[in-house]
Amino acid sequence: MMSDSEAGPRRLTVYRQKETMGAAGDLDFALELLQRARNGNLGPCLRLYRPQPTVAFGQRDANLPGFHAAEEACRELGFEPLIRKAGGRAAAYHQGTLVIDHIEPHPDAIVRAKARFAEFGELLAGALRSVGVHAAVGEIPGEYCPGEFSVHGEDPDFPAHSIKLIGTAQRVVSGGWLFSSVIVVEDSKPIRDVLTASYAALGLEWDTATAGAANDLLPHLDVTTVEDAVIEAYRGYADIVDGDFRTLLG
Repeated sequence: MMSDSEAGPRRLTVYRQKETMGAAGDLDFALELLQRARNGNLGPCLRLYRPQPTVAFGQRDANLPGFHAAEEACRELGFEPLIRKAGGRAAAYHQGTLVIDHIEPHPDAIVRAKARFAEFGELLAGALRSVGVHAAVGEIPGEYCPGEFSVHGEDPDFPAHSIKLIGTAQRVVSGGWLFSSVIVVEDSKPIRDVLTASYAALGLEWDTATAGAANDLLPHLDVTTVEDAVIEAYRGYADIVDGDFRTLLG
């Protein structure tokens, strides 16, 4: 549950984006929506979409000597390399993943920035648990794009083996915040392959066994099922209203 410090009208409009704007266009549109929110032209909303194959590098990655080699490795494997505004290390996603951009205007957005990581991490872990995944919040040793509030899943047959399923990032500006999450649901091999190549080029160590997808743990899971579970989980945070994504394009 959110604390009283972010209490207020609990109404969240959900926009399901059906068609891609391209890898860079999809990434940039989140920042455009944040700008609208801070200017008072957009209320609290969720934008959900399945992205094009992308590797989103952090700002620190772009300064490493091997960055250009990492970019080339991504392209060779069919992923577009981009640099995101939020922090963290390289993360990969494709159409077997679900991206969730949660945007809200807020007069003092910085105040609860860290708390959001814990709270929304738990909300998303709960969504995965609701469809049968043994999910929990917390960094696992050797994970890619490590984060204190990553969401991981445990293999029910091998409890000692955990894989990262959700990475989260946040951008806070005067007047609003953007909380972005990526859930890896299907087809983990291309993601593992591109991360292996990218991290090798950057000279960064990680454990490739930590990269996986929710349907590595529960083979029947698909993106649609997880998307519905996420929206249902958000009903505990706000009143959900369906929106038409096309209205955001005008």
